[in-house]
Amino acid sequence: MGLVEKIKQFFKIGNSINIGEILAAGAKVIDVRSPGEFAGGHLRGSINIPLNMLHDKMGKLKKEDVIVTCCASGMRSRSAKAILQSKGYKHVYNGGSWHNLTTYVK
Repeated sequence: MGLVEKIKQFFKIGNSINIGEILAAGAKVIDVRSPGEFAGGHLRGSINIPLNMLHDKMGKLKKEDVIVTCCASGMRSRSAKAILQSKGYKHVYNGGSWHNLTTYVK
């Protein structure tokens, strides 16, 4: 967990969501980095759909799926979350950096 997330958690800013529980329950992890970034390392079981291709590929996802987006820092994954939510996906969470998510997956 990054410093900003720890501060938000301490001051109870934002949603109180446990990404670890969401992942353990079987959420789909969508990594929105480029294929080259994804090839350099990624969360086991994640699906690579680059942010610039999300509109074209989101049909592969079901609107009732629980989805966690991730990228290198959390910026693109935040955009991906907003895009998916704008298209009717209701259970989308920004997981931030893919590397931080590795703490939740064995």
